[in-house]
Parts: sequence; structure tokens; C-alpha cells
Amino acid sequence: MDAKLLLEQLFPAGQRVDFDGQYFSGTGQTADGEVAVIGTTDAAAIGVELAFRIAGQVLEIVRSHPRRPILLLVDTQGQRLSRRDELLGINGYMAHLAKCIEVARRAGHRVIGLVYSQAVSGGFLASSMLADTCYALPEAEVRVMNLPAMSRITKIPVERLQDLSQISPVFAPGVENYLRMGAIAELWQGDLADCLEKALAATVGHDARRDRGLARQGRLLAGPVAERVRHGGV
Repeated sequence: MDAKLLLEQLFPAGQRVDFDGQYFSGTGQTADGEVAVIGTTDAAAIGVELAFRIAGQVLEIVRSHPRRPILLLVDTQGQRLSRRDELLGINGYMAHLAKCIEVARRAGHRVIGLVYSQAVSGGFLASSMLADTCYALPEAEVRVMNLPAMSRITKIPVERLQDLSQISPVFAPGVENYLRMGAIAELWQGDLADCLEKALAATVGHDARRDRGLARQGRLLAGPVAERVRHGGV
């Protein structure tokens, strides 16, 4: 979905969002007040400049607008793959972005992620996966690593990974698989403004991704293993 059309559907009462290349930020009006909006578009590659800019905007919201909810709108092909970014320490910039989002959460800001187009690799993991809850549109494309790349890293033949992807969502890209694993809480359909209102009104508790993954039969061991660790099991 086009980012500007998405903003109109999320905030029918009005929004003030400025676009600068593949980055945008501003505010949207809801029944409960203003929501800060930060996002990327056109499958943005997250390089050091963009990661630093998003992190700075998060900190500015924390400083200037205490406890204002933050909506992260995600459309990224992942971190930018360039020698320059690696030499500048893109991993550190990504970690800085993740920590800034955690600072916002601890300061009382409700943080919601919405994948409306692509969500790939580090650009996804260091942003909306750090939100209190992450949602997606049904047409969104979500993946951390495609199977050929996974094969190169793990040394597992791609044919074997293809077989595994048929029986386990952990090995398979796609928004439905991330829904089954619990990483995506819900798919937003129909009245997107109403979906946002409900998300903002929902109670924030512990990280429920493991619980959702177990209940949806998509991630069977994370919850039970974590429970055993908490209680001193082996």
C-alpha cells in the first residue's frame, strides 16, 4: 500500500506527516489524541544515516512529548549492504536505534509497529520488532533471510530448507508464517483507523510472542524452554 494512502486510512481525523525521500515523520490524530508517526517507504535500505535519523526522532519524541504513542510504519528491504556502512559500523547504528526504542518504551511511550509493505532482516529486527506489539497488513512481505542466503550461512542444502519450510514457519518467509510464530500479533484489515484505536487501547503486558507462537502451533519450543529456565529447569 502507498504510504500516503495508508496515513489517510489510519488517521481520517487528520495527520501532519512530512516526507523527505524514503523517510517520513509527523503526527496523526486519533480519538485519544495525537500519535507520533515515524516510517520509511519505497523499500528503504536502512543505512547509518537513516538509522541515526530514526533514532534521533524517537529521542526527540521522548524529550518533547512525554508518553505520546509512537507508530512505526515499516517498509524496508533491510540494512543497506555497502562497504561504507560496514566500515562506519552499521551494526552499532542498528543497536543504537533498538536501544532508543527501548528507552521510549521504558519512558512510558506506547510503541506500535505496522508492516505495510516489506519488512526484511535488520531493518525490521531493529525497529518494529522492538515495539510493544507488531502488526501487519495482509499483503505485507515479511522475512529475515531468504532460503538461498540461509543455506549459505547454515551450510544446509537449500533443498532441505525448502522441505523444512513446508512443515515449519521458522524456515519460511511470508506474513502468515510470522503470524503463526507470534512475531506478528494480528493482521489489520478493513477499518485501519479502528484497528489502530484498538491497538492503542490494548493492555501492555509481558512479551506475548512466545505464547502466541505456541498457541498458533508455529513456534513450539520457545515458550516451554523459557518457562523451564525461569524455574531453574534443565
